[in-house]
Amino acid sequence: MKLQGKKAVVIGGASGMALAAVKLLHSSGVKVAIMDLPGSRGAEIGAELDIPFKGCNIMDYAQMEADMREVAAELGGLNIMVITAGGGIGMRTLTRNGPHPMEDFTRVVNLSLNATFNACRVAADIMKDEEPDEGGERGVLVCTASIAAFEGQIGQVAYAAAKAGVAGMMLPMARDLGNVGVRAMAIAPSLFSTGATQGIPEEMVGALTRDSAFPKRMGLPEEYALLARSIIENPMLNGNCIRLDAGMRFAPK
Repeated sequence: MKLQGKKAVVIGGASGMALAAVKLLHSSGVKVAIMDLPGSRGAEIGAELDIPFKGCNIMDYAQMEADMREVAAELGGLNIMVITAGGGIGMRTLTRNGPHPMEDFTRVVNLSLNATFNACRVAADIMKDEEPDEGGERGVLVCTASIAAFEGQIGQVAYAAAKAGVAGMMLPMARDLGNVGVRAMAIAPSLFSTGATQGIPEEMVGALTRDSAFPKRMGLPEEYALLARSIIENPMLNGNCIRLDAGMRFAPK
């Protein structure tokens, strides 16, 4: 997909990897809108870049759908959707107080998996009405999994299950959407330097990344953005999940 003049919504775009994607797509000639929590820096960043911002709660699925349709109408359509929704808890299947509470497991799955699927299904419905390019392509969905999907650590059972769901739905989703020219891909990052990891002491960062092949550091948000752009630009990338991990494999803990 050629980027110039395309329309994109980046969910979670007020910070971290999604913000880096916003900036890179914007600088590449894409008409970008940010969707993020009302209390985020989205309005400030939108004003700085002169792009739309819509405050939203991705856990309110019906309102999220209405918000995305509103944003797409403001952009004049939709070709690209990037989403970095996710979050986990540290809790084992069996805790000292009994089994893992189902409400906690469900909350993590709702945030990391169900909200991602909701965004994908709505974005695809909007994309199907776009004019196809010369290759018949109308849109691209870029989701965010995690390497925890493949080697979840002790206490990550809910998060690993949710992110494995994100990775696992890419192929059937791509097959579902192939007839309308919409691709579906996921990125599985390792540890990245974002707001969620800013409080980790430097010595602990070294311990966490020592098993990386190279480079032995946390990933940078800009490196996520580079891969997202490559996925969008390359029409042969579809139905898969790409690890972005410097050769890291999570140990059990």
